Amino acid sequence: MLQRDNGPMLAPNNDNQVNLVTTAFAGAVAMAAAMGFGRFSFTPILPGMMVGVPLSAADAGFIASANFVGYLVGAVLGAYGWAAGRERLVALLSLLAAMAATNSVPLFAFIRFLAGVASAFTLIFASAIVLSHGAAAGNDHVQAAHFGGPGAGIAISSVMVFALGHVFDDAAGGWRADWIGGALFCLISLVVAWALLPKEPVRSGQAKEPDLVWNRPMVLLTLSYGFFGFGYVITATFLVAIARMSASGPIVEFLCWFVAGLTATVALFVWKPFVRLLGLGGVYVTALIIEAIGVLATVELPHSVAPLIGGVLFGATFLAITAYGLQIGRRLSPDSPRRILALMTAAFGVGQIVGPVVAGWIAQATGNFVLPTIAAAIVLVFCALLVMPVMKKIP
Repeated sequence: MLQRDNGPMLAPNNDNQVNLVTTAFAGAVAMAAAMGFGRFSFTPILPGMMVGVPLSAADAGFIASANFVGYLVGAVLGAYGWAAGRERLVALLSLLAAMAATNSVPLFAFIRFLAGVASAFTLIFASAIVLSHGAAAGNDHVQAAHFGGPGAGIAISSVMVFALGHVFDDAAGGWRADWIGGALFCLISLVVAWALLPKEPVRSGQAKEPDLVWNRPMVLLTLSYGFFGFGYVITATFLVAIARMSASGPIVEFLCWFVAGLTATVALFVWKPFVRLLGLGGVYVTALIIEAIGVLATVELPHSVAPLIGGVLFGATFLAITAYGLQIGRRLSPDSPRRILALMTAAFGVGQIVGPVVAGWIAQATGNFVLPTIAAAIVLVFCALLVMPVMKKIP
């Protein structure tokens, strides 16, 4: 196993070595719980809630946006140092279980808001631990494995919802069982993360970062990243609901989100050779165009295959765009990397808050998600066009 032998990094059991394999695995498990379940399990559970609660499309968009507001708040709060040394204490168990205890849309929204805060905390703190140890050891596979966790969580959540759907009927409250099942997964994940995740990040001792010095590439990238939040989130929230409304059948409903999770799990490994070939900017633009094609495919292709193709292309791109976009930001602002990442994350957060609300309103008015999905695809192409003029200035 890969180990770092020349640094005083403490593991949870107070050993003087950190095993990179178990560290990456623990990070992936934490990300699967925080992102795959804490944020994205709403997608496969949503059709059952729309039937069983019931919820309108506008209600669903409002609840989804509340989660993303919580994520934005959590990302801002997590940027401060109050949680140093307490990273492993963040858990999603009570938040996920609480979704099974109410039929109130405002309470759903509040609970999803809290879940968003918790998801952001887990993402920030677990990533700080795992990525710092990987960087200290000079091992870039740790990052790819860590960020494969959300995809694995998406795939597992889709299997869980599909399996429980054969036992519990949506109209009789079967969606409650889905949330309880997610809570149990997060409990197991908490145990794994507590046992295997190193106690704290590698400390660099870096002085306070200087203020950002804005230039044209940074402005265009931040705008692109914010619009990406809008463009990706409509498919991320409503893909399974789109499959349900098009009467694609339960197998397609299950598979579209399952394949999205599988492709997201390996996406960064697959894209890595293309970074050397196209550069970070080239991969960012290419992935945006491919995702736009996948988003459009969900409503323009025959119903039997549209959600599947859309799910594959979505899973193959959204984590790559997220990771490489932030990496470009760090390169454009090497002296203030945390500041540029915070601002890009805020722009992204605003985009993904607006997306579900707008999509829900339009879907309720038109009776389907065709128009908001087409709008999302156009926005993703616009994201690519924004950064194309400055690609050569990306280090």
